[in-house]
Amino acid sequence: DSTNFPASTTIAAALVEVDPGGVREMHWHPNNDEWMYFIEGEARMTVFASRGTARTFNYQPGDVGYVPLAMGHYIQNTGEVPLRFLEMFRSDRFADVSLNQLMALTPHEFVREHLHAGQELIDALQEEKRPVVK
Repeated sequence: DSTNFPASTTIAAALVEVDPGGVREMHWHPNNDEWMYFIEGEARMTVFASRGTARTFNYQPGDVGYVPLAMGHYIQNTGEVPLRFLEMFRSDRFADVSLNQLMALTPHEFVREHLHAGQELIDALQEEKRPVVK
């Protein structure tokens, strides 16, 4: 993006690699729609919309994915080889919000009360963003 490539004023991108069994964590992008191009491996993506609706899609090399602005989503590597794909945005900067990090930085009493979460979940939350997890 423009923070490391100043000429990139209309597009931002990230190359994402996820090992077999791994996940690009639950997140959303607050600044634009996301387009994905799947380069290698097999993937399953679930996108969460309003009113508790969600859609799940399967991808293989050469496929293109799309997530509308601010819709939460995660991407699983469902294959036996590393998953590689490009995340692309019509924006001058890359931005994402990690659900895990957001909940970790929210007062724990609030998370516990509103999500009816146990201490095990609270203890598992990470304040540092980890975009790809096993």
